[in-house]
This record gives sequence, structure tokens and C-alpha cells, in this order.
Amino acid sequence: MDHNPPPATLECDLFEQMFRPRSFRQLVKLNFPSLREFALRSIRLQCPACGRESIVERPFQIRHHCPSCSSIFKREEGFFVGAILANVVTTELALLVVTFFALLILDISYENVLWFLFPIAVIFPIAFYHHSWSLWLAFDNLVEGLPKYRARRDEW
Repeated sequence: MDHNPPPATLECDLFEQMFRPRSFRQLVKLNFPSLREFALRSIRLQCPACGRESIVERPFQIRHHCPSCSSIFKREEGFFVGAILANVVTTELALLVVTFFALLILDISYENVLWFLFPIAVIFPIAFYHHSWSLWLAFDNLVEGLPKYRARRDEW
């Protein structure tokens, strides 16, 4: 007499092995990098989708799309507003941190703190330009994914 389970039970066990979630990532079917990887790619100014190429073509010029994975960085008019938002918010946070540090820790008068804040307010947004784009692209890729670029036939 054979002691094998009936075929229905075998199929059920096989189904459970194949589709049983082994981790939280598998449970929610996240097929993209972790938040840590997105943050590292943003800091390194790499493509948020593949991480192989830089998003920067030359200073203050963001590429249209990634040469490796064809993810589009500049989608439509107004898409850059998110990068501006990231730049403004980060600049304001930097100014706030410097102000609190100078006033509360160093005990400098407010009039003297203003002399530090003005150059920071001018230089920081310029220096942070590429990173604000990178943060915005990483956020957009995290939320809805970046669309792929398809060359038109007349561009070949």
C-alpha cells in the first residue's frame, strides 16, 4: 500500500510553497530597491530606477532620460516644480538648523546670525540643485515609477 498523500493535497502544498510570502517585501510585492537604496542613489546623483547612470549631463543640466534603463527624468512641463519644492524645503530646514544652533547653542545675537543666514540662503539652493532633482526623481519613482523613453523613428 502506497502512503503518498492524495493529489489534491500535493497540489495544495506545492501552491503554498510557491506563493507563501517569505518576507514583508514579498508580501507586498515590492520589486524596487529599498528606501535606503533610494536615498543612496539620490545622494550619489544616480538614476533612481537602475542606479547605473548619473542624472546629471553637465552642471545645472539634468539628462532627459537614463542611457541605461531609458527612464525619463524630464517628463512634461511643470514636472520640475517638485524639484523646486525639494530645494526650497531643504534650504529652509538648513536655515532653521543654523539659526537654532547659533541662537541656542552658541548664544549669538540675532543680528549677527543674520550675517550667517544670508550667504547660506543664497549659496545652499544653488549647491543643492542636482540633489533636489535627484530627491524628487527618487520620490516619483517610489510613488509611481518613472516612465520609459522610446525614441521616435525619425530620431534613428
